[in-house]
Amino acid sequence: MTSISGAEMVDWNLAVATATRLVRPGPEVTRDEARAVVAELRGHARTSERHVREFTRMIAEGAAVPDTPVLVVDRAGWVKANVAGFRELLQPLLGKMQDRRAGAPGGAVLGAVGGKVTGVELGMLLSFLASRVLGQYETFAPVSRDLPASAGGGRLLLVAPNIVHVERELEVNPHDFRLWVCLHEETHRTQFTAVPWLRDHLEGEIQTFLGATDVDPATVLERIREAAQSFAGARPAAEQGDEGRSFVELVQTPEQREILGRLTAVMSLLEGHADFVMDGVGPQVVPSVAEIREKFQQRRASGAGRLDAALRKLLGLDAKLRQYRDGERFVRAVVGQVGMDGFNRVWTSPNTLPTKAEIAKPADWVARVHRKGSEESE
Repeated sequence: MTSISGAEMVDWNLAVATATRLVRPGPEVTRDEARAVVAELRGHARTSERHVREFTRMIAEGAAVPDTPVLVVDRAGWVKANVAGFRELLQPLLGKMQDRRAGAPGGAVLGAVGGKVTGVELGMLLSFLASRVLGQYETFAPVSRDLPASAGGGRLLLVAPNIVHVERELEVNPHDFRLWVCLHEETHRTQFTAVPWLRDHLEGEIQTFLGATDVDPATVLERIREAAQSFAGARPAAEQGDEGRSFVELVQTPEQREILGRLTAVMSLLEGHADFVMDGVGPQVVPSVAEIREKFQQRRASGAGRLDAALRKLLGLDAKLRQYRDGERFVRAVVGQVGMDGFNRVWTSPNTLPTKAEIAKPADWVARVHRKGSEESE
């Protein structure tokens, strides 16, 4: 990334340092308990791979697929991994913004100050999320010495302290809960290793979304400021026409909203499919799956308090909760109509992915994809 007098648009090191300093400590465990949790999560990840492949039938037996590492991390490790991913994914956009700012009066000073401010803000955001994420398949993970990834990008993260915290909070069987979480995350890993074009498709959509961003730093900053004021109630109620919309929605252009609609459909599919697989495999291998599912759904819906609910709305995380629900209904309905192999046509190409409208009306996707397939075979 280009820089002005050595200053980047985001001070990434400061983002990591801020998040690491602010993130809350995890649950108290002894050293032996911590080692046991890490070992069990790694074992469950290996076991989940076989269960997910057998249930989804996305990977033929004996087929060679890219291997992606499984990393059991703490909250600070999750922060470092995600900062590396953000830096990789946002580099083209930030480069454009940096070039635009280079010609502005006082650009070097703005670069030094703005990069640190943005680094602190990003760190604050990550410190909030770092205590809530149980696991994550990093699709665009860059390879580094400390954080290995597959050659094409990709690694599976399991955040051990958060998993222990939630299993204690829900008062569920810890061994069952850990396997249940691994089944969900392993499904995401299978999705991307079994469907080679999926990563490039998503990256293309995201880069198009970012490319549609107004690259004038002053304009972007003003949008962020207005979004924050609206959320905090600093603007008069009469002026808050965007009340109830997330921060992500507030900084979008019309073109970006179209792209986001397509991305929302894909993410709903991926998250819903993972929940469907988790529930499908669960009864055979997780004895207390019904209790875990019920308690986890209640926790997912309620959040952890007023502040948590407010931040979820600001960051658009409520939309992610809808993705789990709507996507799972889509997958369940399609499998019910055409079976697992019929559903797996969704992975054929970008053209067979459901639209946002089809997520809400699964029968429309079945009619479009299966009717077209039948016509081509005649």
